[in-house]
Amino acid sequence: MFRDLLVVLFATTAGFTASGIIANIYRLLTKKKAEKPLEKISYWAVMVIAGPTVLFDNAARSWKTKSCSAMAFWLATAICGYWSFALGLFVIELALAL
Repeated sequence: MFRDLLVVLFATTAGFTASGIIANIYRLLTKKKAEKPLEKISYWAVMVIAGPTVLFDNAARSWKTKSCSAMAFWLATAICGYWSFALGLFVIELALAL
């Protein structure tokens, strides 16, 4: 059971790390808001991977400024955890295939 828990934690961490890397690369490459249709499509494609980091960042900022409740913050955190886990499983599969 301990091994399974470590695999879950590793997959979640790998997913959140991949999400953070992609989110920061996207922020470095783009300075303005997506306006054209192709820019919007690329934004949404990047957000599929960068979503957990962006969602957690927004939730933490909102909670810090007291503009959201603790329940909303923890719900966003749980969603980020699950999303990171699913993304991490994909990253691990990809790494094993290479």
